[in-house]
Amino acid sequence: MPPLPDPKGVFLNIPYDKDFSSLYIAYIVGLCQLDMAPHLSSEIPGSGRRLDRIFDLIENCRYSIHDLSRVELSTAPTHAPRFNMPLELGMAMARRFMHPDQDHDWLVLVPEGHAYMQFVSDLAAYDPAKHDGSVEGVVFAVMVWLSIRRDALSPITPHTVLASVPRFRAAKEHLDLIGGGGTPRGTPWSDVVLAAIEVARTLG
Repeated sequence: MPPLPDPKGVFLNIPYDKDFSSLYIAYIVGLCQLDMAPHLSSEIPGSGRRLDRIFDLIENCRYSIHDLSRVELSTAPTHAPRFNMPLELGMAMARRFMHPDQDHDWLVLVPEGHAYMQFVSDLAAYDPAKHDGSVEGVVFAVMVWLSIRRDALSPITPHTVLASVPRFRAAKEHLDLIGGGGTPRGTPWSDVVLAAIEVARTLG
């Protein structure tokens, strides 16, 4: 029997690259603004038995969000597909099917235009949400989904969340500069979350 999940825990299955940085920031500070606890696979140090530890994260979270808008071929010379995000989505789905007595709700986000049908058509039965690649699109999709799952309207408005994005971006850039050697992956995850919580408290 797996442990009871954290009712505020949200496993985030999203890209970490520079082109996705605005949405990365929106997901993190938005969830903190909504009094949720985001988790990423990047918070796991090292590489040994990484999938085991990712599955442990998923098991310990009540929710997971899977953004498949960037499942694409990498640049030259490999031109390899990006399979980490579909793999982690499969792990989250397996967790719920294996333990139906313990709720685990997931949100799948795909790009406008049904591009996901080309690589994971089985998701059609689950009616994935869509966003247009903008910060606003992500914030609205996540807030609507969470308000339904939590069966309560949040006192936090999309406007409040959007206002927190530039403040958190500045705080995170400072953390990356002083603590992460200039790279987001080098900054301790706990420091990132604490910065997002502080911004949320300021504007909440």
